[in-house]
Amino acid sequence: MVHVGAGACEVQKKVKPKKYLVTGGSGFIGSAIVKRLVKAGNEVRVLDNDLRGASERLKEVARKIELVQADIRDAEAVRKACRGVDSVIHLAYLQGTQFFYTKPELVLDIGVKGMINVIDGCIKENVKEIAVASSSEVYNMPPKIPTDETAPLTIPDPLNPRYSYSAGKIISEMMAINYGRKHFDRALIFRPHNVYGPDMGWEHVIPQLTLKIRGIAAAAGKTIKVPIQGTGKETRAFIYIEDFADGLMILLEKGEHLGIYHIGTMDEMTIADVAKEIGNYFGKIAEIVPGKAAKGSPARRCPDTTKLKKLGFKTKTPFREGLAMTAKWYDQNADKQPKVSSEGGRLYER
Repeated sequence: MVHVGAGACEVQKKVKPKKYLVTGGSGFIGSAIVKRLVKAGNEVRVLDNDLRGASERLKEVARKIELVQADIRDAEAVRKACRGVDSVIHLAYLQGTQFFYTKPELVLDIGVKGMINVIDGCIKENVKEIAVASSSEVYNMPPKIPTDETAPLTIPDPLNPRYSYSAGKIISEMMAINYGRKHFDRALIFRPHNVYGPDMGWEHVIPQLTLKIRGIAAAAGKTIKVPIQGTGKETRAFIYIEDFADGLMILLEKGEHLGIYHIGTMDEMTIADVAKEIGNYFGKIAEIVPGKAAKGSPARRCPDTTKLKKLGFKTKTPFREGLAMTAKWYDQNADKQPKVSSEGGRLYER
């Protein structure tokens, strides 16, 4: 007789497969989660229209997943995508700070209609588990840093289009919690905090600084002047994409019903330090030239991740290491930077 130890039984429980629907699954975060779910032995269906995502991110698992090309605002398409799955991970949204300011109505249209369609689809198709992606933007300028999950959710100025993004995320959280009480066996909310990595998009601080410094470095001496938004003293805490995926997988395994969890690091650093590290990658000494800050951008941001750590979460990737991999990708793929489309449909022409 072969005896199986308790440890083996626990592992068996951890890898019990499910069928997942991942909305926004061709996005930066979504594609990383899809790959991790597939690697763990799960069936995965992806719903995305590549408005901001790119199906090529999923090419290594393309034969192992079902890809549904559809808009999250299409209620019938979302309902059909929910059919036969055990769990929905809802990531579909319009991200990128520049879009908060330039396309706030589209941000809200995708955010609110998408969440309504996902909730309705789950209810109609009897899906009893949902994990909803929120954001650190929901509390905007928190009263305490590091910030835990109990911080009040705020819209400081409804006339500032930046808050279109956080408003949609607050609505999503409220729907997950209040529909979750009645219609779901388990509803989870996770708040990503400054996730970064190769191919993360083009509208975030790390890719923008990388491309800016790359351009300056090509025609300058050892020391370079780098214009930025703000003073450079603003802070963020960055988490590498693979570490983020680790955190979400732990939540899918251990997260409690109606639980809210930050996924990030507590390694707060200034934007000036980020620019200096990118300068180091290019062999340059970066000196910051302060500029006007974007209206509504918080001066500091750093999550308290104690709640997630209690479930066993640990980061593995030092910022310098993750940043070097990210800067290298943008350095080598700078020619792929898309141009804003002047027409409807896709936001970018690849």
